Amino acid sequence: MSGAGAAAGDRAAFVGFFPQIVRDLTAELGHPEVGDAVARLKEVLEYNAPGGKNNRGLTVLAAFRELAGPERRDAESLRCAMAVGWCVELLQAFFLVADDIMDSSLTRRGQLCWYKKEGVGLDAVNDAFLLESSVYRLLKKYCGERPYYLHLLELFLQTSYQTELGQALDLITAPVSQVDLNRFSEQRYKAIVKYKTAFYSFYLPVAAAMYMVQDDYLDCFGDPELTGKVGTDIQDNKCSWLVVECLRRVTPEQRQILEENYGCKEPEKVAKVKELYETLGMRAVFQEYEENSYQHLQELIKKHANRLPKEIFLGLAQKIYKRQK
Repeated sequence: MSGAGAAAGDRAAFVGFFPQIVRDLTAELGHPEVGDAVARLKEVLEYNAPGGKNNRGLTVLAAFRELAGPERRDAESLRCAMAVGWCVELLQAFFLVADDIMDSSLTRRGQLCWYKKEGVGLDAVNDAFLLESSVYRLLKKYCGERPYYLHLLELFLQTSYQTELGQALDLITAPVSQVDLNRFSEQRYKAIVKYKTAFYSFYLPVAAAMYMVQDDYLDCFGDPELTGKVGTDIQDNKCSWLVVECLRRVTPEQRQILEENYGCKEPEKVAKVKELYETLGMRAVFQEYEENSYQHLQELIKKHANRLPKEIFLGLAQKIYKRQK
């Protein structure tokens, strides 16, 4: 499939996944006393989340495809990537609902701003909070058992904080009551764009995808002193990047070792799998893969981000590539 065809397919699948996201967030069975509030959440989601270009959410999916390799693009992993993409879109919806109130805006995405709708008004403040909470409920549902869950949580929280700092700068620089051109400078403008828009629009989607593909390696080779956990992918019979790449390289005899020891709890069997990984040079294989992914990402940035603050992406490399935890 061509790049354009794949992108169109991703867009259709992503948009088509939204009703499932709504169901996930409004299935409050067993809590009938909050039924009216859940109905309100459904209305808030359906009015404010769709209707945009979905570029941020689709970037998660596209970056995941680029970085994960074909063997990691199974249906469940792609569902997780789509869910995380919708988390980015819901985070944006949260920012936009609040931003429209602060800016006294009238329309958004070709329709009345949510707070302008009859009967909504400043209740939209709480609706914005509901959108924000939805992000973290989805992350737990789809990624709660994944090794990268904590990294995603911290990423979304940090990005929210950066965006809110940018919004604060914007409001401070342009108070409603007075015009002061002395407040305007190129330095301030760049700071507002970087913090208010660039982190959540460009950094967040790519960083999320990178965390989703990198943890297989750390699960096996990461130092528990640094990662804070002992990896169990081998014992848990996980379809990880490492085992897939290992299977590509084994002799029939080595495959037999894997067959006999993978997915077993006994420490000596886990040790045999790790020994096989070492024999096949899987550390070097990963490092080469990581380096190639990094170079490919840099090429994409040069090609598509010529008007964007590149230091955001370069900072991304420093924070995520070569990380040990």
